[in-house]
Amino acid sequence: MQRMNRRRLLCLALGAAGAAGLGWYGRSSAHSRLREASRTGRALGTETTITALHVSHARAERAVNAAFDELERVEWLLSIYRPESQVSRLNRHGRLADPHEHLLTVLDHAQCISWRSGGAFDVTVQPLWNLFHQAQSRGALPDEAAIATARQLVDFRSLDVSRNEIRLRRQNAAITLNGIAQGYAADRVAAVLAEHGVEHALVNAGEMVPLGKSTDGDQWTVGIQHPRQGDAYAAIVRLDGRALATSGDYATTFSDDFRFHHLFDPRTGISPTELASVSVVAPTAMAADALSTALFVLGPARGLDLIGQTPGADAFLVLKDGRTRATGGFPLVADGGTA
Repeated sequence: MQRMNRRRLLCLALGAAGAAGLGWYGRSSAHSRLREASRTGRALGTETTITALHVSHARAERAVNAAFDELERVEWLLSIYRPESQVSRLNRHGRLADPHEHLLTVLDHAQCISWRSGGAFDVTVQPLWNLFHQAQSRGALPDEAAIATARQLVDFRSLDVSRNEIRLRRQNAAITLNGIAQGYAADRVAAVLAEHGVEHALVNAGEMVPLGKSTDGDQWTVGIQHPRQGDAYAAIVRLDGRALATSGDYATTFSDDFRFHHLFDPRTGISPTELASVSVVAPTAMAADALSTALFVLGPARGLDLIGQTPGADAFLVLKDGRTRATGGFPLVADGGTA
């Protein structure tokens, strides 16, 4: 089982070479003086690649290193896998005094999406994850009674958030930011790169954030992992300045048939059944991240209504039967392709 690697957004190597598909040929004269610095590591449970372009290679390297430092700070605060993170301390004690601004920002946005989606997005689903993970370690699935018990702990409305304190009103409740923290981390990385004078970059921290242009002077082009074919793309996307996030049923599964996986419907306690993957572009990666999860849970009809009500958002869906749907503004280059 992969831990939290729930979205494999793959960078296309269109006429390119190198790790993570982030090399590019055919530079335009406007970009001919730019030098590339790229680094890959792990953050928030997924492989992260940051590529920055600048006339000074040394400055690009400093910007990338500073961006990874920022990733470390975000992970130290928001990861459920670090025992001393603020999220882990909240889950352990049921309350957290003096929360960091990063955590407040993420939870404020999470609660907003929860209300807008009618609870389809809910950071308090962690008890369901714990239940299925524990059952999987025994080679089983939890029974209906256990799921019903865990569901009693899930309700975003029972999470109180203020600048002085965050509190879980239900005993044994817990939160996870796995459906939004990677997006926030990608936004923070992009902000740090910009602060260091980088105008052209691609951030792949589980979610994609483009800055400016690629080394060939064109928009950054990426591929969305096919949910059933590990060596293929479901779609090829030319990023138009918006961030891209994908939620899929394939990254962390509790059954071989993809019926049970890490994305839970808080209202039923089990995984939704209509979609295999959802990709969303939005003005920020945090918004795209949360919206992709909410849409996955809501299903195509209600989910696309939510996208239509969100300025600057578009979506690409892969249904369980392999059919695809996309809103008119989703920046598709093509459907499908070999990785």
